[in-house]
This record gives sequence, structure tokens and C-alpha cells, in this order.
Amino acid sequence: MTILDKIIQAKRLEVAALKKISSIAMLEKSPLFQRQTNSLETALLAKNSSGIIAEYKRQSPSKGLINGVSSIQEVTQGYLKAGVAAQSILTDTDFFGGFNEDLLKARTINSSVPILRKDFIVDEFQIIESKSLGADVILLIAACLTKEEIKNFGALAGTLGLSVLYEVHSQEELDKIDLHDKIIGINNRNLKTFEVDLEHSIQLASQIPDSCIKVSESGISSPQTILDLKKYGFKGFLIGENFMKTSKPGLACQEFIQQLN
Repeated sequence: MTILDKIIQAKRLEVAALKKISSIAMLEKSPLFQRQTNSLETALLAKNSSGIIAEYKRQSPSKGLINGVSSIQEVTQGYLKAGVAAQSILTDTDFFGGFNEDLLKARTINSSVPILRKDFIVDEFQIIESKSLGADVILLIAACLTKEEIKNFGALAGTLGLSVLYEVHSQEELDKIDLHDKIIGINNRNLKTFEVDLEHSIQLASQIPDSCIKVSESGISSPQTILDLKKYGFKGFLIGENFMKTSKPGLACQEFIQQLN
């Protein structure tokens, strides 16, 4: 069983338990459910956009504890000051040490920059929950969803006004997605082995039509890498560990973005 298999197995159990104590009707009553969402597409394509989707991540299965000190409030303020295009927040608890409360806290500080709820979505309930938490964007990971689930989950997100980042790692996963006006994230990290290879972004980039927005995820540690990826049409760059492994993630992000100008 791969790491991803273990995560998905645990996530299905977690969602099943959650549905016993909550309901869609309850989620729809959340004050945040009615808010106007911020568009990830608009943020990434805006003139002078940094393209950086900066992530808040305490730990990971491959690296263990990354940062157990920096608070979500402190990091959110730092990322906003740095001029990120969007913010990503891990809400998976068992494997990444995140909480739904992290997103709620960030939302009180960040009203205008899109927030991606980074989690392993396996049920429509989680999409509605994401909206109730104040998320603007959800992640759909092709590796753990069927072609039909990707289509249906994406459609539901659209009716709720949520942007969708469709994540792939291979051509096989890319083939599951209707590539028309989508935001496609190429994960340089293989979620089954957690090995990182930046060449994945470059290899798959040519298979994605220009009508899509290309995002490179994971393993980005230098501004030069961003400049190189832009040559292949990438507009977004999801970076987490590179900032979070420092004592001041917001400052690290600010210094990184300054080198792009």
C-alpha cells in the first residue's frame, strides 16, 4: 500500500464519521457559505501577478515536522505582505498536521487573496464543507479520483463559485480531465513514492492546451526555477516547504518574490 493509498483510506473513514455528526444543511448555514469567492484564475492572470501560491504546511509524510512554531495568523500576514497571488492551506490533520480552523483563522485576516483548501477530496460533502470554511479554491487530485468523479466534483464546485485546481502527475492522470479552460496543477512530487522531479512540469506542459492555466507544484526552491518554468507557459507556482522550513515563512516568501522582479 502506497502513502497515497493510506491517506485516501484514512480520509474516507474521516469523512464517513464527519457525515454522521454534520449535514449539508448545517454547512450551508455557515456565514462564510454566502460570501463572494475570489477567483484563482483572475489572481494568476492579473498584470504583475507574482504567480506564487504560498502554502501553510506544518508537516508531511515524507519530511516529518517542517514548522511547528509559526502560527497561521503570522504566516498569512507575511504572505499577504509579500504579494502572493494565492494562499494554500493544508487542512488534513492525520498526515499533514493541519486543521479546518487554520483556514477559518486565515480567512479573518485575508479577505481578498484566493485561499486554496489543500486536502484530499473524495466526497462531494468535502466540497460543500470547503465553501462553508471560507475557501475560494479546492484541489482535485486525479491520482485518487475516477474520471467521472473529477467531472462531477468539478461541476459541483463551479455551482458553488469555487475555483478548482486539478492536480496531475502523469499523462494517464491528465487524460482523466476534460482539458478546456481548466487550471491544471502538475505535481512534481509523486504522491505514491513522494519523490520529487521538476522535469515532470516541463514534460507534461506541452500536453496541456493554451486554454488552460498551468501551475507547477512542489520542489520549487529558487526564483530561477520560476523564470525557467515561465518559458513553458506556467502562470502559477505552488510553494510550501521552501518557505515553511524557515523561522519566518512570510519574510522568506517576500525575499523570494522580490527576486522575481
